[in-house]
Amino acid sequence: MINTKTELRLPPLFMATLMLNAGAAFMWPLTTVYMNKTLGKSLTTSGTVLLIMSLLMIVGNYIGGFLFDHWSPYLTGLIGAGLSLAAMMTLIFFHGWPVYAIMLFVSSLGDGITATVQNSYAATITSSSTRRIFNLMYIGINIGAVIGTLLVGYLLDLGITVVFLATSVCYLMLFLLMLTEFRVTVQPTQDVKETDVKVPQSNLRVIWLVCLMIFAIYASYTLWESVLSVHMTNLHIPFKNYSLLWTLNAVLIVFGQPLTTKLFAKHHLSTQVGVGVSFLAVSFFPLIFAKQYSTFVIVMVILTLGEMIGFPGLPTWIDTLAKNGSKGKYQGMFNVALSMGRAVGPLFGGVMIDFFNYQILFFTQVR
Repeated sequence: MINTKTELRLPPLFMATLMLNAGAAFMWPLTTVYMNKTLGKSLTTSGTVLLIMSLLMIVGNYIGGFLFDHWSPYLTGLIGAGLSLAAMMTLIFFHGWPVYAIMLFVSSLGDGITATVQNSYAATITSSSTRRIFNLMYIGINIGAVIGTLLVGYLLDLGITVVFLATSVCYLMLFLLMLTEFRVTVQPTQDVKETDVKVPQSNLRVIWLVCLMIFAIYASYTLWESVLSVHMTNLHIPFKNYSLLWTLNAVLIVFGQPLTTKLFAKHHLSTQVGVGVSFLAVSFFPLIFAKQYSTFVIVMVILTLGEMIGFPGLPTWIDTLAKNGSKGKYQGMFNVALSMGRAVGPLFGGVMIDFFNYQILFFTQVR
């Protein structure tokens, strides 16, 4: 079949982003508490599993970026979505230890490939501004999070099998979108002159600094996705209420993101990201003393303000510093930094809790 499209349309990109993150959102609130409460594993073991997942996502990010630039963006996306779909379908029938962990590893590899492919496709779109495209993707991420986090707390009451069935449906829809909508002709790196793709040294230094910041941000942020679920259930707060915090997070972003986009449209990306990161850092201080659910709600609102201000600007910032022929490479770097933060955060949190306590952990995040 001959390719006829020269540019990916925004609606399929938006829906693919939504489906990828809806599937992942079923796992975000569930993984640590399921391993700890149902499979009987320690928080350090859970953190180690999450570390390996994140390392494999890093491998997927690298593979996705490299193959996007040097092979077939379309087939690379199909491979990534196919791996995640196969893993989740396996978990419908086999979700004990260690199959649960192994299938999460496979899914993480697939998610890493798919996330970088989606970001790289987004960076090739010229019919809309880069900032608008990545803001739209960010809204898709959070609508997906609304779907996943809202449903998982209720579907878990019907059994873990139902959760994996719903997750598989999301990944099946993602695979079908990649199959039917992502067959787009993309200019490969080898057809571009070296002088056209070489990033200036000053830009490269900023890219590395941005990636370092991304690592630090997500190392802290992922504590909400991992050890907070156990902490809140230990305080006798139902798991459904923890899940609803993520639904609140996503709803606030979906409705608040257009407003923050307008507020910061004329500001430098560095200013936008700096304000967002400041809110994120402040949000950890009240967690040191949090005992009531209402406190966690307030903290989540502060965290969400920081997230919807700062996070969308990060891939946009990377994209403005890269050149056309290396967009896959540097979007891959962005996702590698993100995944490394996700890798270190849960393991660091698990070790700190097993040897110290939650209060000391949260204090280390206030900076």
